[in-house]
Amino acid sequence: MLKVKDLAYFHKGDTGITEINFELQKGDHLAVIGESGCGKSTLIKSVYGFFDLQKGSVYWKDEEILGPAFNLVPGFRKFKHLSQEFDLMPFTTSEENIQKFLSRETPSQNKKRSDELIDLFDLEEVKHQKVKTLSGGQKQRVAIAQALANPPELILLDEPFSHIDQFLKHRLRRRLFQFLKKNKITCMFATHDAEDVLPFSDFTMILKDGKSIDFRPTFQVYNQPKNVYCASLFGDVNSLEASEFGLEGHQEKVLVYPHEIDIQENATYKGRIISSYFKGSHYLVEIDYKFTSIFATSKAEVYIGDEISFGLDKEKIMKRLN
Repeated sequence: MLKVKDLAYFHKGDTGITEINFELQKGDHLAVIGESGCGKSTLIKSVYGFFDLQKGSVYWKDEEILGPAFNLVPGFRKFKHLSQEFDLMPFTTSEENIQKFLSRETPSQNKKRSDELIDLFDLEEVKHQKVKTLSGGQKQRVAIAQALANPPELILLDEPFSHIDQFLKHRLRRRLFQFLKKNKITCMFATHDAEDVLPFSDFTMILKDGKSIDFRPTFQVYNQPKNVYCASLFGDVNSLEASEFGLEGHQEKVLVYPHEIDIQENATYKGRIISSYFKGSHYLVEIDYKFTSIFATSKAEVYIGDEISFGLDKEKIMKRLN
C-alpha cells in the first residue's frame, strides 16, 4: 500500500534524511524512533507530501505522492498529518474543530461522529470551549479527534502524546491504536517514548543522522538490537564482554537489558550494589562487577553497599548472538 523508495530530502540547517526504503500494508502501524534531530519529523512530512524530494519516491497504492511544486495545498488528500503545532482554529470550539473537515450537508451525522470522538478522547468537558482556552494536552486530543473525524487511509502522527498528562496517556494510547486497528487505518508515528512503540507498533524504524539503521518487526528490533544506540532507545542497556559471562558466539560484546539480569542467592556472579532506584514493580539497581557497572532488576529492596550475587537469562541472550 505505502511504498517508500530511496527517499532523500535536505533543507537548510538540517541534516535531512537519505536512503529511506520501506513498505507498509493496509492497517500496519510503524513507529519511527531515534534521538532528537535524527530526521523523524522530516520523514513524516516527506511521506505526507509536504516537501519536494531531492531523490526517491513515495507511492500510496499506485499513486505517487508529490510535493508542493505539484500541489497548490501540500499534503496527500487520502492522508492526515498531525503536526506538533496541532493546526487548530483557536477562536472556535473543540466540537467545531473536530467537525471542520466533515460535509456541511449532513449536520446530524457530523454531530454523531464528533460525539463519538469526543467520548473516545475524553473531551466532553471542553467540547464547547474555544480552543485558545485549552491546555496543550487538551489541544492535542482535539487535534487527534479532528484528524480521525473523516477517517484517512493513512495517518501520520508526530509525537502524538507529548503534551498529554501521564494519567490520561495510557488509556488514550490504547483507545487510539485500537480505533486505528479496528478501522484498518495505516499509521506511521514519530515518538521518543518506548511506551508508544512496544505495545502498539507492528514495525519499528530507527533513524540516526537521517538514515534508517533498522527496519523490522518491533519484536525483533527490541529483542535483537543491532547496537547499543538501538537498544538504548528502549531504556537502559548493558554492553558486556561475551566471554566473561559464558556467552561466546559471533560477537565479543553482547547487549543485555536490565530485566535479563536477576539478583538471586547463590548465583554465579558476585558484585556490590552502588545505586538503587525504586520503579514501582521492581528496583533498578547498579552493580559494580569487576570494576564494570552493570544495571539489573530486583524485586526485593536492596541497599547501596550490599554484596549480592546475580545471574543472566542466557537462553534469551544467546539467541541474540546467533
